[in-house]
Parts: sequence; structure tokens; C-alpha cells
Amino acid sequence: MLSRRLIRIKAFKSLFAFVGSESDNVNAAQKSLIESCDKVKDLYYFMLNISSSLVTVAEEKIAVGLRKFHPTEEEAHPNYKFVRNRFARMLSDDPEFGRICQKRGLVWGEYEPFVRHVYNSMVTKEYYQNYMNSGEDSFEEDCRLFSCIFQDEFEDNEELDSILEDLSLLWVDDLAYTLNVIIAGIEDARRKKRIVHPNTFLKEDDKEFALRLLTESILRYDEYFKLLETHLDNWKSDRLVSTDAALIVMGVTEAVVFPTIPVKVTINEYVEISKYYSTPNSRIFVNGILDRIIQEKIASGEIVKQGRGLFEQ
Repeated sequence: MLSRRLIRIKAFKSLFAFVGSESDNVNAAQKSLIESCDKVKDLYYFMLNISSSLVTVAEEKIAVGLRKFHPTEEEAHPNYKFVRNRFARMLSDDPEFGRICQKRGLVWGEYEPFVRHVYNSMVTKEYYQNYMNSGEDSFEEDCRLFSCIFQDEFEDNEELDSILEDLSLLWVDDLAYTLNVIIAGIEDARRKKRIVHPNTFLKEDDKEFALRLLTESILRYDEYFKLLETHLDNWKSDRLVSTDAALIVMGVTEAVVFPTIPVKVTINEYVEISKYYSTPNSRIFVNGILDRIIQEKIASGEIVKQGRGLFEQ
């Protein structure tokens, strides 16, 4: 489920927190990193579980309309297409999905007002109206509708951000990535005709990569920070942005410790991360210092890459 970039981001945050706490408990840092990674999967299930809650809101609205003494034509003859959505029903009927959500408390009962706001928003959208009025009636169309819902209703939603902040400080930063994973998961469900339950890590060695990247960065931090200081020219180390220092230390560590990851990939990844988690000028600074240190370590033989083209800049 987690991409290598997201793993790097979470390892960077763990390193930054470790250095800031002045702790020496590496095991606690490792445990915190894995918990942070697993929380993304919890967010995945929590957000996906809103699908059934949206259907429940639609069912309730239909029931209220049918009980009226003088219903409108639409209330007297409701369109049941959304409440019969096969993708939502598949989620509700999947025992593993239900077990995970109930066990981890990933349910929306407490946040019914937000669910209603999402429903009231989506029913006004063209994609929903086209779905309800189309002549098509298929599982594929049902899946496409929920892809549109997850694409359109949840990003840049202040009410949702407030809910997620209350539940986990990690979730707001992870939301955009998780929504993309959900949309990909809906496509998998459409093709395979079943709910796909993701693993926290995409590949078997990704967990090892995460733990080793963090651990080696912690163990090498003092050494590489001193090396970083020698490249500051007229810039004093006490003016160095702490996030930049953590990114550069982790980038050098990755270049040294992982021989099969190309140098270009490592530098590009930490430069990209710096755009979101450091200052506006960090991109240029991180790129320049990281490249300079790595080139020195290549020249000294400390960085040795395996495979063709791994040094290409």
C-alpha cells in the first residue's frame, strides 16, 4: 500500500522527532515508524467505510419521503439506484472488511452530520445525476460512481480535516495519498469482482527498507551532520533548518546503505520531500549539499552501486 516515497516521508518524520526529543531509544523510534505506516491502512478502511454510510443516508431519505402524507412525485416514486449500488453492497457484505472496521473502530456513526453533508454535496454534482439517470445498470458503473465520489468530495475538506485531526495527527497528511489508493482499490474490485484488502507495504522488503533507513540514519546522524557542517561555507550550523539537516542525513544514509537504489533517485526523492516539509529555499539547498556529499563518497569508494546506470545524475 505504501509507496517508497511515503515510506521515506514517514522515516524522515521519525528521524526528525527522534533528534528533536534527544532520546536514545532506537527501538521506540522503530516501533513508532511501523505504527505510523500501519495507520495509513487504518485511514484507508475508515474512508472506504463511508461508502455504506452514504447509502444508509440515502435509504433514510427515501423512507422519510415515503412516510409523508403528501409526498412529491420524486418522493412517492424514488429512484433506488444508489441504495442498490453493488460496490457499496459488496463492502457491506465482505466479512473481512466489516471485522477490520469494527475491531479498529473505523466507523462513521459519531460523524453522521459529516456523512450527510457529503451526501447533500454529491447529489448536486453532475457525475451523480448522470449516474442516477443513465440507462446503464452495471457493477462497473456502480464502481465508477464511487471513484468519482472519492475523487471529488474529500480533498480540501475542512470538516473532514478536523475529524481526521481528532482521530490521528498522522491522517491529514496521509489523506491525499490514501484517496488515490482507494480509487485504485475500487478499480481492482471492478476487475476482480471482490474487495481487495491491501497490505501495509507493497513489497516484502519495504518494511525492512523502512526500518533500516531509519535505524542507519539515527546511528549515522552525528557523523553525517558534522560532515554537512563542513559544506555550509559561510552559513553557520545554528542557522541550518533542522528539517533540511534531517533530509540530507537521511539522503546520504540511503545512498551509502542501499547499493541498488540509483543516486539520481535518492537525490530526487529527498529534494521532492523538501518541497513539502521544509522552507521555500530548501529544494535548492538540499539538492546542492546532498549531491556534493554523495559525489565525495562515490569518489572515496564509500558509496558503491550495483548495476548499470546507478550513478547517472
